[in-house]
Amino acid sequence: MSGDTHSDTSHDAQQAQSSNGGAAPVQDAGAAGARPEAAEARPPADDVVSEAADAEKERLRADLEASRRRVDELARAYQALNKDKEEFKQRLTRERERMLDVERGNVAAVLLEAIDELDRAVSMSGQDGSALSNGVRMIRDSLLAKVQGMGIERVKVVGLPYDPNVAEATDMEITPSPDDDQKVVEEFRAAYRMKDRIIRPARVKVAKYVAPASA
Repeated sequence: MSGDTHSDTSHDAQQAQSSNGGAAPVQDAGAAGARPEAAEARPPADDVVSEAADAEKERLRADLEASRRRVDELARAYQALNKDKEEFKQRLTRERERMLDVERGNVAAVLLEAIDELDRAVSMSGQDGSALSNGVRMIRDSLLAKVQGMGIERVKVVGLPYDPNVAEATDMEITPSPDDDQKVVEEFRAAYRMKDRIIRPARVKVAKYVAPASA
């Protein structure tokens, strides 16, 4: 009996293998069901490509923004360099003009002394119409024209209120008129200006008001 039973079992197994095409026995349902879940856990290929493209876009955007900032920094640095260059040129120009003014003033100082001497000679001659007097006036006017050609002009002070920035008061005159108080009544030496700067102040007599004594 036992021999027949083993023979039947072996026959049934051969029939099962024959019906499966000679393949190995099929695994149980639990093992077979684990494969679809593992496949679903892996992301699709399109999603992976999309994420990589987004990451590349962000990187390129960051690089572009960094490049823009760098360009802005270089542009500002270039503008600052040009500004410094222009300011330096302007400083050189101002310094050169200042030095030229100083030299003009030094040359003018010699001419002004000569003009002062001629002014005194003309003043002493009065209305003398002699050839000598006229010759002195011509020389004085010629030197004055040369000085004016250097940008130096004579400053009028007589009859105007006394200004210590323009003149030096070397004498005083009493006046009974309050309207003439602190006015320049006489000029001993002329004042000269170069541009906005007084290169030589005048020497003048200034009036001082004193009320008349009551009887």
